Amino acid sequence: MTGPRVAIIGVWLESNRQAPVAKEDDFRSLYWLEGDAILEAARAPQPYILGEAAAFVKTMDATGPWQPVPILLAACHPHGPVDGRLMDQMLGIMRAGLEKAGPLDAVYVANHGAMIATDRDDPDGEIIALAREFAGPKGKVVVTLDLHGNISERMVEECDLIVGYRTNPHVDMTERGEEAALSFRLILAGLADPKAVLIRLPLTPAPVGLLTGSGPYGDMIDYGTRRRAELAGDILNVSIFGGFVFADSDKNGVAIIVTARNDVTRAQMLAREIAERGWAQRETFKKRLVPLTEAVTLARQRNRPAVIFADTGDNPGGGGTGRTTELLAALHQSGVENVLYGSFFDPPLAAAAHQAGIGAKLRACFNTAPGLPCDAPFEADAEVVGLHDGTIVGRLGWAQGRTLRLGPSAALRIGGMTVIVISDRMQTLDPMFFEMFGLDIGAAHTVIVKSRGHFRAGFIPWFPPERVHEIDSEGLTSPVLERRQWHRLPRPSYPLDETAEWSPPPWPTF
Repeated sequence: MTGPRVAIIGVWLESNRQAPVAKEDDFRSLYWLEGDAILEAARAPQPYILGEAAAFVKTMDATGPWQPVPILLAACHPHGPVDGRLMDQMLGIMRAGLEKAGPLDAVYVANHGAMIATDRDDPDGEIIALAREFAGPKGKVVVTLDLHGNISERMVEECDLIVGYRTNPHVDMTERGEEAALSFRLILAGLADPKAVLIRLPLTPAPVGLLTGSGPYGDMIDYGTRRRAELAGDILNVSIFGGFVFADSDKNGVAIIVTARNDVTRAQMLAREIAERGWAQRETFKKRLVPLTEAVTLARQRNRPAVIFADTGDNPGGGGTGRTTELLAALHQSGVENVLYGSFFDPPLAAAAHQAGIGAKLRACFNTAPGLPCDAPFEADAEVVGLHDGTIVGRLGWAQGRTLRLGPSAALRIGGMTVIVISDRMQTLDPMFFEMFGLDIGAAHTVIVKSRGHFRAGFIPWFPPERVHEIDSEGLTSPVLERRQWHRLPRPSYPLDETAEWSPPPWPTF
C-alpha cells in the first residue's frame, strides 16, 4: 500500500479538579482501543468513539491511499484528574507503539484538551509533544480538540495544526474530523506550510456562558469563521476555545488559535482582531440562573407552555456525579405533575428495578452507594414503568447516529414524576433517554435533565431557547464560580475578578 504513514493516538478526558480521580476502569467503561480495533470502531456505521476521530479515518479512506498506524485511543466520561500513574501507562503504550511503527509521515492526535493529571496539569501537551518527537521535524502533527479545551503554549508549539469544534452544543464533530483530514492532505501536498499563533485571555466563563447559537462566544466564533472565509488564501484554520473552568489549571482562559497557510503575520493580525472583539464583550459572558424555589413554582404552574429545566449544578458532562437529589426532592415535595426527570446515575437502584420487574412497587432508595457530600440520599415510593438494557442510538444533536451504552436502565414513576435511572454516568442529551421507554416528551408539562447545554440540540423540537431554564442547583458543575475554591486558575481572571485587565500583544493589525 502506498500513501502517507499516519499514526493514530489520543486520550479524551475533560477533567473537573473536584471530581473523583479517573482510573483505568473509568476509561474502559467508555472505550480503550488499541491497534486495529481503532480502525474497526472508526469505520463502523454507528461508531461509539469520538465523531471527529471516526470522521478523520473515514475521510482519509475516501481521499486517497494512506497507511494508518493505529496505536491507542482511550476515552473517559468527564471525570476528575487522570491518575498520574495511569497517564504514564498510556504514554508508555503510545511511545512503544510509535517506536514500533518506524518512519512516519504524520501523527493524528484525538484529544479533548482539558485534561489534568493528579501530578501535572498539561498531559495534553505531553501527548502532542510525544507525537512531535516521533513525527520528527519533517513529519506533521494534526490535532482535534473539543472547544472546551484549555490550551497551553506547548500544545500549539508541538503540532502543525489544531482543529477545534465550532459548535456548543457539539454537533460538528464529523465536520471537524473531515476538516483535519483534508487540511492534512493539503499540508502533505505542499499547498500549506502552517504557522500558528495563540492568544489566551484572562477570561474564564462558566460553561453556561459558552453557547455558540447566540451570545458573545458565538459571536467570536461566527466572526472568526467569516474572517477566515474572507482571508482563505492566507488562513488555514481559526479555532476559538472557550475553555473548561472547572479544570482549575494554569492554562485556563478563552484561547484563540489562528493558523496561517504560510505567513505568521497574517495569523497574528486575525488572532489579535478576534481577541479584542471577545474581550470587549466580556461582561456579556455572565448568565442569570433560575433559583431553586422559583423553578419549583414554575413547575407547578398549569397555564403555560411546556418547559425544560437544566440541572446545571450536576452535569455529568462536566464531571458532575449525576446523583444530586436537591432538585428531585424539592419537586417531589411540592407535588408536581406530568414531569419527566432524567437521568440519575444509580446502578444499585437500576438493578433493584430490573429485579422487581415491570409494574412492581418498591421503595426507591437513591444514593445507597458511597458518594460525595452533594449526593444526598432520597427515598420515595415508586412503580417500575419501564426497563431497558441501555444500549441506544442517539437521535438528535451530539449523539445523533452514535451508539450509547447506558447500562441497565429503568423508568420509575414517583408521584407525578417519571424518573429515569441509568447505570453509566452520562448527561441527558438525547430524546432517546426517555424514548427508549416509550415516553412521549411532547406530552410532558415539564422536562428536567441533568445536563448543561448539549440537551439543547437533542430537545430543540420541543423546547426552543425561550422555553429553556437553567437552574441554580448544587453539585460539582455549579456555574456560580464564586462558591468554589480555586487553586491553579490564573488570577486575576474575569468574571471572578472584575478588575482583570488585558492588553493585546504588539502584533500588526489589518
